[in-house]
Amino acid sequence: MKLKYIPIALLGLMTFVSCDENRKEKTENVQKTEQIDKLSDAEFHYTVDEFADIKILRYQIPGWDELSLKKQKLVYYLTQAGLSGRDIIWDQNYKHNLKIRKALENIHANYDGDKNADDWKNFETYLKRVWFSNGIHHHYSNDKLKPEFNQAYLKELLSATNTELKGEAFEVIFNDKDSKKVNLDESKGLVKGSAVNFYGDDITAKDVDAFYANKKSPNPDKPLSFGLNSKLVKENGQVVEKVWKSGGLYGSAIDEIIKWLEKAKDVAENKAQADALGLLIEYYQTGDLQKWDDYSVAWVEATEGDIDYINSFIEVYNDPKGYKGSYETIVQIKDFDMSKKMKVFEDNVQWFEDESPIMDEHKKKNVVGVTYKTVNVAGEAGDASPSTPIGVNLPNSNWIREAHGSKSVSLGNIIYAYSHAGGSEKLEEFAHDEEEIKLSKKYGEQADKLHTALHEVVGHASGVINNGVGETKETLKSYASTLEEGRADLVGLYYLMDPKLEELGLTDNSEALGKAAYNDYIRNGLMTQLIRIEQGKDIEESHMRNRQWISAWVYEKGKEDKVIVKETKDGKTYFDIKDYDKLHDLFAELLRETQRIKSEGDYEAAKNLVENYGVKVDQDIHKEVLKRNEAFKSAAYSGFVNPVLVPEMGDNGEIKTIKVTQPNHFADQMMEYSKKYNNLPEVN
Repeated sequence: MKLKYIPIALLGLMTFVSCDENRKEKTENVQKTEQIDKLSDAEFHYTVDEFADIKILRYQIPGWDELSLKKQKLVYYLTQAGLSGRDIIWDQNYKHNLKIRKALENIHANYDGDKNADDWKNFETYLKRVWFSNGIHHHYSNDKLKPEFNQAYLKELLSATNTELKGEAFEVIFNDKDSKKVNLDESKGLVKGSAVNFYGDDITAKDVDAFYANKKSPNPDKPLSFGLNSKLVKENGQVVEKVWKSGGLYGSAIDEIIKWLEKAKDVAENKAQADALGLLIEYYQTGDLQKWDDYSVAWVEATEGDIDYINSFIEVYNDPKGYKGSYETIVQIKDFDMSKKMKVFEDNVQWFEDESPIMDEHKKKNVVGVTYKTVNVAGEAGDASPSTPIGVNLPNSNWIREAHGSKSVSLGNIIYAYSHAGGSEKLEEFAHDEEEIKLSKKYGEQADKLHTALHEVVGHASGVINNGVGETKETLKSYASTLEEGRADLVGLYYLMDPKLEELGLTDNSEALGKAAYNDYIRNGLMTQLIRIEQGKDIEESHMRNRQWISAWVYEKGKEDKVIVKETKDGKTYFDIKDYDKLHDLFAELLRETQRIKSEGDYEAAKNLVENYGVKVDQDIHKEVLKRNEAFKSAAYSGFVNPVLVPEMGDNGEIKTIKVTQPNHFADQMMEYSKKYNNLPEVN
């Protein structure tokens, strides 16, 4: 599981400074970078580019120079392994993505016509949006991106650059076909209504259910993650899996991943780390899901060392049926100071479980192996880039988590870059009063860090599924992801006002901290997150849904006691929390019910909760929020270019040092990636 959104307070605080719109970007296929050594916040330029609803930032890698050369090599090899599979996420997201991307990039590199024309500027913006989303569907809303140029202009560009793009791959850019990458509206068909490329065109949701219903794990107590690493297609009328492995689907890219993982294994920090990498290599070679479980156990138990990583087919958010894992990688360097401070959650996780308001029969008697670290990202790829999570908790397998524990990380330098790239004007616009603003400014960032920690360490580790109840992807189906993320959010919200946080030395005022967190969460859940979707649209993304169903549920249930009051001042809507203690109790009640739904596999209750509170949008409030947000130049979404690790070779042909450089332009990095990590054909 991962937190793939801006923290609850930072979303309200961030108003980004616009980059130089007159700066002319280079189009050569050479990545322009600059070496930057330990710059202060005032000296380091976080913003790289801004277009449409996107802002592109940079991040530094604190502590790089303190790493030994061997550890730097490990980081370098792991980042190269990650980038080698970059094309996989593009193909997973949509069957024509690679063909479209390569055509657009060829135009970008070779067009020598009028680049001051509005159509050309619109073309460049469209290409950047496609790069950012790893395909032609919006990274967050899942809606197909709409170009602001017409078919005739694209044909002109194709002709001028001797580029070929025809048939459905050309037409789909402009028509209504495959309009939603991930469709969660069952009435439209979860599979048929989704453009994501996990299933053949003739596969239905019933085919998926029937195929995996017949899969049986050798040990029912340790269910394998069936479907995680394959595409489901029909051959001669029979449903079969095309496994992503060496020699199989995506084999050419996977072979490159393996090559770099083998180099990483040779410079591993310790035996446990090397053994885990060896099992990951075997998994990529064979596609064997038992190897995946063996690797996951070895990985979660390899807790020593300064370097860690996430690599493979991980999260299932992009699969409307919840089976297929999107390719992603994150390479991490331990932040020693912050990890030491936050280890308190790891040491006290059993206390939080024991004191939880969930039913006793749903509590874990022995929470094992939870590790929590703040890390600094050294490189990301696949579904983690350019749009990145801020926190991750893995593995996702329930039985592994219960028997062997989990790893939780907070991406410290990513969060730091977010928080130092903007101001507080949006908070001041949407907060109810001056006291709310003061609380958020004083405690908001601290509340975000603690909420992330509680969400990842305690939330995802909490609770048990009743004996005989299947995995949530089978019982809760398309609602599994939003229920799990909401459950983890509720754990954090419940404890953010607890005096235990003061006792543990995590805050000087748990009451003020909790109030700041509650204000920010409700404001975001009921109002400010709506800037991320178009007027008239339902909420599709799982995290947005969970923030709304939590906020809307407690608002409705607390109406009689006026726990949260909707007020209008000067024609503007605000939500003012009047009774924080009762709101805390409502969070507890909802947490208890959400855990019951998961533990019992109660599909109807999950459906009712999400559909009644998390999907539909109050259109009057949405219209108002969009209007009020027009005053700000800040983009609704942010993502990152990666620092570039540049090895310098000695006379013996071995790496003697590795320098960190920073990209100057988003387009340069995207073009360089496509040139250097072009490891898949256009059609797979």
